[in-house]
Order: sequence, then C-alpha cells, then structure tokens
Amino acid sequence: MSTVQGTLAKGIQLLEKFIVSISNPEINRIDIWIKPEDLKPAVLALIENHWGYLITITGLDHSPVIDDEGVTVTEGTIEGLYHFAEESVIITIRVKVNYSSPKIYSICDIIPSATLYEREFIELFGVEIIDTPDTSHLVLPDGWPEKVYPLRKSFSGLTEELISGKVS
Repeated sequence: MSTVQGTLAKGIQLLEKFIVSISNPEINRIDIWIKPEDLKPAVLALIENHWGYLITITGLDHSPVIDDEGVTVTEGTIEGLYHFAEESVIITIRVKVNYSSPKIYSICDIIPSATLYEREFIELFGVEIIDTPDTSHLVLPDGWPEKVYPLRKSFSGLTEELISGKVS
C-alpha cells in the first residue's frame, strides 16, 4: 500500500462511523458526506488523531428547482466543504443543510483559526454558524445589505434599491 493510500485509509477509518457517502475524485483525495450534526465529532476525530490540518472551508449553492408555474420541485441546499490535508492527501468533509434555513455548528472550539472561514461562509452564502465566536464582517463592507449573499446563485448584482436599503 502506498503512503497516499495508507493516509487515505487512516482518514476513512477515523471518519467511518459518520460516513453517509464517499467518493474518490482523485488518487490523493476523497470526499466524505456526513450529517450536519456529525460535523464537530468528525472534525474532532481528525484533530485528536493528528490527521492533517484544516486548509479552508468552502461552500456550494444547490438552489431550489422551481417549475414554470413557480412551484418548488426540489428544496435547495447549501453545502459546506471542510477541506483537510495531510501532506499531499486531501479529505473533504461535506455537509448539506436546508436552503431555507441553513445552520451549521461552529468548529472554532476545536480549531480556533476556523473563525475566518466561518465568517466568510456566513457572509457569502448566508449560512448561520451556531456558536461561532465572531460574526463581524470579514470580506463584505459594513454597509452591505442584509440577506444579500453574493455567492448564492440567486445573486444577480446590487441594484440601486439594494444599495440604498429601500428593498430587503
């Protein structure tokens, strides 16, 4: 077994009880989907066993599907991707939350530096990070309109109404 395969195998073993599904998009990378409530225990399993470090947190918008008559066919989700690296090996822990009420628990009590990524995730995707220590703006200006998330697919730019605050 190569070093890459062994490192991946150890990561999978540490996260095994949380795995809902798994994919292997590259030879040195796996994506593991877990339930949102298992995020903290999964991250803790990696950290306590000295498997890698947090690279970043990113997000994906899987918008609701709406038919021609305006009826929601599929509820959308926001996906949080927690990327961890151990040398050249990457494990991405993926959690999906409901589009209409996206909530994920903070991992800052485990990895304090995650606050930067969590703040960015809050601002750009509109995800509520429960128990995060800091929700102040990180990348968007202080006057940015509330409930306008520039990395959601529904974002089409700022209009004069949004900028002036006349439309919410």
